[in-house]
Amino acid sequence: MNVLIVEDEGFIALELERIAVEAGHRALGPASTIEQALAFAPRADAALVDVGLSDGTSGTQLARRLIDRFGISVIFVTGSPQAVSQGFDGAFAVVGKPFTDERIQSALQAADDWRRGHVIRAAAL
Repeated sequence: MNVLIVEDEGFIALELERIAVEAGHRALGPASTIEQALAFAPRADAALVDVGLSDGTSGTQLARRLIDRFGISVIFVTGSPQAVSQGFDGAFAVVGKPFTDERIQSALQAADDWRRGHVIRAAAL
């Protein structure tokens, strides 16, 4: 599965990339702005998206475009899970920061399984 990393903190982006690759996925990005993320979007199956991005634009606005235009499984990875935990239509999961490798891997595996038709969409991990 191609996983787009959308995170404006360099160290966190590298950690998410490492986790995705170690779980057997291909990482795209990282992207820290909507423009950068949209450039990678046509090749992505899933995206790990922070709520706050470096261009000041909300990750939720990006997520809406990734879901609606590209059919990407969005997993929010955020220090503010309450911003999306009440429900974001079409988002696959929400993982709070700080996160563990296992929580990210589990969310990615669930998204991959769902995309293959093996499980029902997750709400939060």
